[in-house]
Amino acid sequence: MVAQKVGVSEATVSRVLNGRPGVSAATRNAVLTALDVLGYERPTQLRGERARLIGLVLPELQNPIFPALAEVVGGALAQRGFTPLLCTRTAGGLGEAGHVSMLLEQRVSGVVFAGGHCAEADASHEHFAQLRERGVPVVLLNAAVERLGFPQVSTDDTVAVAQAFAHLTALGHERIGLVVGPEGHVPSRRKLASYVHQYALQGREPRPEWIARALFGLEGGHAAAGRLLEAGVTGVVCASDPFALGVVRAARRAGLDVPGDLSVIGFDDSAFINCTQPPLTTVRQPIESLGRAAVELLVGQIDGAAIAPGELLFEPELVVRGSTGPARHRPAA
Repeated sequence: MVAQKVGVSEATVSRVLNGRPGVSAATRNAVLTALDVLGYERPTQLRGERARLIGLVLPELQNPIFPALAEVVGGALAQRGFTPLLCTRTAGGLGEAGHVSMLLEQRVSGVVFAGGHCAEADASHEHFAQLRERGVPVVLLNAAVERLGFPQVSTDDTVAVAQAFAHLTALGHERIGLVVGPEGHVPSRRKLASYVHQYALQGREPRPEWIARALFGLEGGHAAAGRLLEAGVTGVVCASDPFALGVVRAARRAGLDVPGDLSVIGFDDSAFINCTQPPLTTVRQPIESLGRAAVELLVGQIDGAAIAPGELLFEPELVVRGSTGPARHRPAA
């Protein structure tokens, strides 16, 4: 009856009732108006004001940087009277799109994404279009897929690699390797571009075997290190602290000393990373500033402020500890 009154298909009515994309705003409003006129009760997710709940979607919790982000964002939200709903991918659990559907059912006031599909150029982004169509405020943290059209808050990956590279160069390293994430991971692309640029400033080009891609995690770093060690690099810049710890482990298993034979730099300065042996030199993300800026942008949207899509970059800080030292000549294997 609703479809007949509006002059649309039953499939279109179903999309509206289930909050799915593919329906214009005018058609959506017409269907909802028809529901009211005909005396039907709107679905729960289409009624009333949004709840003072904020979705916080993280790709994982094993990397300590994500719990740290959750703590900052959650604290800042609580100060503004909002309650965070933590969503993370787990084996056999909901994926990112499933979490978004659940959050829409809960009538959340907004969503913060830290990494995940919004940092992966080749991933499905349909659930982001769904959020946009429903008018849900969104902020992306360290997720640089620009075409999504949401405000972004990120650590400057270009500066991070420049700081690490300059530190190793000052220590006399000439064969500097890089470990980054998969090809579609946009922050890794930025780090790689900065790495190549640092060599270009010296009038040089890095050898292909000095660059390794891996799945994020300690095991990924360990696997990537094999190729770099065979190529005879004396220093390695890593796109995460777990990557760096994996490289350190691989070096030790190869009978090498860190930093005597190999200097290693991480990225994040996550919890307890200064307690490793040796303590890890790393590029610290400004987690407090990132999290609070993301919340300010989100609450601004919720309050009706016009927030232009774009990226707010924060400068990281190199933290020098015991995993880097002067270069020692070591021939390639």
